[in-house]
Amino acid sequence: MRPLALAFTQLADPVFQGVVLRAVLLSLLVFAGLFVGAVWALGQWTPGPFWAGWVAGAVGGILSGLLALWLFVPAAILISTLYLERIAAAVERRFYPGLPRAAGASIAQQGWDGVALGLQLIPLQLLTLVLTIIVPGLGLIAGLLITGWAIGRGLFVAVAMLRMTRPQALLAYQSKRAAVLLPGVALAALGLVPFVNLLVPVIGIAAMVHVLQGRR
Repeated sequence: MRPLALAFTQLADPVFQGVVLRAVLLSLLVFAGLFVGAVWALGQWTPGPFWAGWVAGAVGGILSGLLALWLFVPAAILISTLYLERIAAAVERRFYPGLPRAAGASIAQQGWDGVALGLQLIPLQLLTLVLTIIVPGLGLIAGLLITGWAIGRGLFVAVAMLRMTRPQALLAYQSKRAAVLLPGVALAALGLVPFVNLLVPVIGIAAMVHVLQGRR
């Protein structure tokens, strides 16, 4: 858990705070749009008197809001990957100043991997929600393991691609799977805690820089 502990020590860094603020604002804008859209759509499509449409819209809006909260982490991670290089550079400046200039995969490939990670996490979060409802205890544990694996692997490969090609990043992941999984599961668990989940994307990226560089 040392990578996560080191990542938390850098939360006061202006780079970290700026990325968190941007990710939160963009995520809130997206979810606010979804909430308003759900209320309007259900209110319009519900037959019967005006009050029935209003009630249906309000209930649908609440359910949409709860679902949006559950999907906040995938959305925030997707947005934060836009600032992946900035976060990684801040960590390297503080902890690994002797590293040579980064020359990794192409910008297009890095961007696509970030989008793919966010899109992959959305159905996994929904699967976690279903498992938690069906089998509350075991379902939550299984969901955390699945989501943690995806978060850890996705963020590690994305960070590694800043300094190597994608095939090389995947090979690096194979050699560090155990070191990646534990922080990934911890990040998935933190993603369930209100307000703390705002920090998950930035902390996750920073932690994976430490996993990559810690024993090289």
